[in-house]
Amino acid sequence: MTDASQTDASPAAPPAASVEPAAAAKPADALYLVDGSGFIFRAFHAIPPLTRSDGTPVNAVMGFTNMLMKLLADHHAEAVAVIFDSKRLTFRNDFYPDYKAHRPEPPEELKPQFGIIREAVEAFCVPSIELEGFEADDLIATYARLAREQGRPVTIVSSDKDLMQLVGDGVGMLDPMKNKTIGVEEVFEKFGVTPDKVVDVQALAGDPIDNVPGVPGIGVKTAAQLIGEYGDLEALLERAGEIKQPKRRQALIDNAELARVSKRLVKLDDHVEVPTPLEDLKVREPDHEKLLGFLRQQGFRSIITRVENEIRADGRLVDGASAPQPTASTGEAATGEAPALSPTANPRAQFDGKGSYELVQTAEALDRWIAAAYEAGTLAVDTETDSLTACSCKLVGISMAVEQGAACYIPVGHVGPDGAKAEGSLDLVPSDAPKQLPVDEVVAKLKPLLEDPTVLKIGHNLKFDIQVFGSHGIRLAPIDDTMLLSYVLETGLHGHGMDELAKLHCGYTPITYDQVTGTGKSRVTFDRVALDKATEYAAEDADVTLRLHHALKPRLVPERMITLYETIERPLIPVVADMEAEGILVDRAVLSDLSRDLGARLAELETEVHRLAGHPFNVGSPKQLGEVLFAEMGLAGGKKGKTGAYSTDSATLEPLAEQGHDIVQKVLDWRQLAKLKSTYTDSLQQQIDQKTGRVHTSFALAITGTGRLSSTDPNLQNIPIRTEEGRKIRRAFIAKPGHVLLSVDYSQIELRLVAEMAGIEALKLAFREGIDIHAMTASQVFGVPLDQMTGEIRRKAKAINFGIIYGISGFGLGRQLGISAGEANAFIKTYLERFSELAAFMDRTKEFCRRNGYVTTLFGRRCHIQGIAEKNPARRQFAERQAINAPIQGTAADIIKRAMIRIPPALADAGLKGRMLLQVHDELVLEVPEAEAAKTADLVRQTMEAAASLGVPLVAEAGTGHSWAEAH
Repeated sequence: MTDASQTDASPAAPPAASVEPAAAAKPADALYLVDGSGFIFRAFHAIPPLTRSDGTPVNAVMGFTNMLMKLLADHHAEAVAVIFDSKRLTFRNDFYPDYKAHRPEPPEELKPQFGIIREAVEAFCVPSIELEGFEADDLIATYARLAREQGRPVTIVSSDKDLMQLVGDGVGMLDPMKNKTIGVEEVFEKFGVTPDKVVDVQALAGDPIDNVPGVPGIGVKTAAQLIGEYGDLEALLERAGEIKQPKRRQALIDNAELARVSKRLVKLDDHVEVPTPLEDLKVREPDHEKLLGFLRQQGFRSIITRVENEIRADGRLVDGASAPQPTASTGEAATGEAPALSPTANPRAQFDGKGSYELVQTAEALDRWIAAAYEAGTLAVDTETDSLTACSCKLVGISMAVEQGAACYIPVGHVGPDGAKAEGSLDLVPSDAPKQLPVDEVVAKLKPLLEDPTVLKIGHNLKFDIQVFGSHGIRLAPIDDTMLLSYVLETGLHGHGMDELAKLHCGYTPITYDQVTGTGKSRVTFDRVALDKATEYAAEDADVTLRLHHALKPRLVPERMITLYETIERPLIPVVADMEAEGILVDRAVLSDLSRDLGARLAELETEVHRLAGHPFNVGSPKQLGEVLFAEMGLAGGKKGKTGAYSTDSATLEPLAEQGHDIVQKVLDWRQLAKLKSTYTDSLQQQIDQKTGRVHTSFALAITGTGRLSSTDPNLQNIPIRTEEGRKIRRAFIAKPGHVLLSVDYSQIELRLVAEMAGIEALKLAFREGIDIHAMTASQVFGVPLDQMTGEIRRKAKAINFGIIYGISGFGLGRQLGISAGEANAFIKTYLERFSELAAFMDRTKEFCRRNGYVTTLFGRRCHIQGIAEKNPARRQFAERQAINAPIQGTAADIIKRAMIRIPPALADAGLKGRMLLQVHDELVLEVPEAEAAKTADLVRQTMEAAASLGVPLVAEAGTGHSWAEAH
């Protein structure tokens, strides 16, 4: 559990920049009605557990406070009210006692926060309203009506579907988590009807969460269809006998009164006698001493700093005692955090910052900064370049920060408006060239510092900077990376870009790249940015990075992430940087031939599709394709979207192809080949580096929710390997003369991890004894002796084995095996009965995730799962499938990362010259001298198999060849 002072910004808060234009357009008399209960629960589930110094939970209080502050600041709101539910029983229980009867009690750690949140609203001098016997939604409906009668626009700050019936006629909604406005179109998209018909749809569909009965067997989609056809609920019930479907007709006749009761339950009462007059819903200037006192009591130091900065700006700072030191519930002492960020003057007199960051243009100034870095022992560093291609970009400048507010920028590659650049002596530069030190002199001075083992170098996405410095002969070490600190602490909760983290942890919005380089046609490369603007931007980046380090690094120990970070994520950075710099050789001629071949085959398929359609059309146009298939040919399953065009996505077309519609199958074949051609055979030729002849992919280290690396620009992890076309593409990736490519991959690692993590003894035994796992599974599930096993039965078992890991449904498995969903469900049921440990593991994992919001890998990585508590069954079930798969896939990712870290030193110790080039999920690709191929394969295989100690053996299989296709 985290202490309150360390996460003093809510991930629920949307970026301010994206809402300011809308806020500016709001009239002064606009009324904002905040769904207080919605704020509370979303804040509670969005922020990890944390407590203040006396042990009281305050994560929901913190999130609520941040969201309320953001609303007030972003929308310049003057008329605001926070509406709370009073008690669970309302007037609805008088005529339907079971209303909301099944709702669980709030979590114990949330209960004490309700009162504190009401104190927060009072401290900010915002009206707080509740009324016994009525729900907050009824008060919101009433105030919205009263405001509209006065011609005032209303924004309901909530995403609650029950409030969507109020949208329209000057009433809109704002989802504060997604920063998304909800209008008539969004309501129609959700319910299939306009807002005035929402209560009719809800009355038919019911709501199991609130125990609204509805009509059994009718969901939202069917309800919307019926209301759209008959106009309203009463008309539908009166004409229920006309319904053609017997089961639906009888359900409506039998449950007509339940539907009417349901409508009374879901329809909001907009004529409540409100406890506070509409005209009193105004935000008043808060008592700053009282407000700061409240915030100090909670230990919200970042919020305190933001409030104090605003008060200072108005000359009204109230001095007060420092905030109490909150503690983690584990008993760990809390650590300090960075104050809210502003580019202040350098606190050290010798820097002479004078209220701004320093532009370093002389050797003496650079020497002072280097000396300060040695003295501090830590140095935040960042590079600016003329492109984002690490292997070929030009170094433009370097920024450094030695303490908060103490940062500088050292330009080395800027050019003037006419392209003039300082070269050699500064006394001999062209008149329009920017004054800067020669790059070789700067590199020579910085190299000892950047390689010194006693000075910690801190960066954000340091992989890129390691490659840039590496091209100048500097091996950056030792290092910390704030992007990866954030990633190991909060995987799956938010992005890990510096700007997002600055807002989240420092309450500050940094200068953006677009602000200094421009956008669109007017954008310039960074080497043409004026030095004053470049300094402000670049030095701020280093300063922010240092502040993020102060905020994030101390959390590793109390949150038990230190081992994951220091033994897996941090040491992997230079390994991946070297892989990217090495790149993989590509045979352009092979790709060119493939492009021509694919082009010819696409033309043939297009001709055949035109023949089957009876006329030519653009096969790549979804609109034209939809008209041909559904309007002209009359194929079943055609559905139009909001634009009026038929959907032609794969989910629509694949069932039609399975039904034997030849034209649809050929369209799908055409699409697959077109994607391969555009994404790989054409695009890869453009991405070959002209100097090296290699493709240098970029591996994103902090993108996935499970810890897996993600390949981009180009994506080499998605080349299909089970199709002939995919294998042909892999033939284009080759080894340099005298070398071969070595491919080593784990055999069935995820199935092995399922056996290990679920404790399935039968599978563990099979893996230990080297038995064919799919044949063994088939024998167990289908009751077929191993000596009578057929390929078809084994194929079914294999599909179930791998499908179970990804939460496959009966429908999905049935489609894969060509059997009915019912038969497939029976297979899955039998499988889970036979391997009961797996069913227990799945239930245990889902329950853990529901309680904690995350699941863990065997190495302690936390994979946060969004939507595990969703009311919507489809979204919740998707999250549950993620929860089951994430610890398995995440553990596999951790294991191969451990292997990747160990392989380079193992090769060096053995005197072998092989180099790692690629990681593709469970596979590593190396380039090795032919004479060393066998020895290197053995060493890499052994290293991968020893990367983790499990109750089942890890098995790695190796292959070599002159191309990737031959090696794998």
